[in-house]
Amino acid sequence: MLAAAGAVIVAFSLIACGDTEPAASPMPPKPARPDMILATTTSTQDSGLLDVLVPTFQKVTGYQVKVIAVGSGAAMQMGERGDADVLLVHSPAAEEKFVADGFGIERTLIMHNDFVVIGPAADPAGLKGSKTVAEVMKKIADKKATFVSRGDNSGTDVLEKNLWKAGGVTAPKGQSWYLETGQGMGATLTVAREKQGYTVTDRATLLAFTGKADLPVLLEGDPALLNVYHVIVPNPAKLPKTNTEGARAFKDFLVKAETQKMIGDFGKEKYGQALFFADAGKPNSLGR
Repeated sequence: MLAAAGAVIVAFSLIACGDTEPAASPMPPKPARPDMILATTTSTQDSGLLDVLVPTFQKVTGYQVKVIAVGSGAAMQMGERGDADVLLVHSPAAEEKFVADGFGIERTLIMHNDFVVIGPAADPAGLKGSKTVAEVMKKIADKKATFVSRGDNSGTDVLEKNLWKAGGVTAPKGQSWYLETGQGMGATLTVAREKQGYTVTDRATLLAFTGKADLPVLLEGDPALLNVYHVIVPNPAKLPKTNTEGARAFKDFLVKAETQKMIGDFGKEKYGQALFFADAGKPNSLGR
């Protein structure tokens, strides 16, 4: 299974060098506006990545970050209202619209992982052996097999809706076999396990919930399942109350070589594989 996913995911490793321990860094000067709000996806929180990145950012910059983890759609709505100072999201088409509508001025590629389709080991819809995600979505609908959706307008939810279309399936909302949690990925995985249903999840959250989800991966490696994350700085001309300096500091932190290495290494020790792959410096078109 992992070999197939390798066709989609490309990791870039950065090698740290130097034999001596660096001298202790001086305390950073306190920013003029030290408090800032990061609106991001539940996957960055549920996977544990933010537990590594945010404390490091705070230590090296002096900013204090309040994290609000919601779906990408809700995060961008916060951005439109000026309720978030910086966004870390994974819904490329919606992100492009956010910027085109004047709400964002800088959208920068940070990392990617992938989505997978998981379901009960008994596999009542017969997904095993399928080659494409469009094929498996059609099989689930044809069999009316239980499917658990986030139903929260997140990046994952938007992707899932597009996958039904790719499979030639009319939107299943309202069908008895189609359940919507209205919650994040972690909670949705829990419901999928309880109901022994299928779902679409990002790999990072699935690995972090191993032992709690207990549903095997039945389809992976389709290019349509690429999951790309960008950081967006809101437009201060349209949203003057946002902390633009803090947003840019967070963006600059994420693209640094040291941070990109942290992202690329995250999960290797605990899960034996990376949960995210660092992409700073690559074109934003990776997410299209």
